[in-house]
Amino acid sequence: MKERLDGYKASPDAYHAILGLQNYVNECGLEHSLMELVKIRASQINGCAYCLHMHTRDARKAGESDERMHLLAAWRESPLFTERERAALAWTEALTLVSETEAPDEVYEGLRAHFSEKEIVDLSTAIGTINVWNRLAIGLRTIHPVSTKKAA
Repeated sequence: MKERLDGYKASPDAYHAILGLQNYVNECGLEHSLMELVKIRASQINGCAYCLHMHTRDARKAGESDERMHLLAAWRESPLFTERERAALAWTEALTLVSETEAPDEVYEGLRAHFSEKEIVDLSTAIGTINVWNRLAIGLRTIHPVSTKKAA
């Protein structure tokens, strides 16, 4: 894979605008661990290697277990996720795949049981933001850092 172009270099103002949104999401009050799970799950759905690389590293540094990250794609079948996390992950999938799901009422109602109205807007903003980053990274073919270490 070859990078198509350096998006930041081509349009720094666009990146600064998205970073402003990202900074809001980072400071909105939702728990960091939940935000990393949301970023990883959306990036899994979208197939964004760059964002998966970044957010699994960030989550690990913040104390997230490899086991939960490995099971994230199958969160419905694992007891390792809280009800609040499950509601957020279901909403992440619904909004990331909104053209297919149309954000079902039952998923929204499940979310309301665990999140305030402000938190729902903030979570939805976080989901939208990671989807913007995914689309830029995938569309521009942004290459994640590559380790020189060989797998054992």
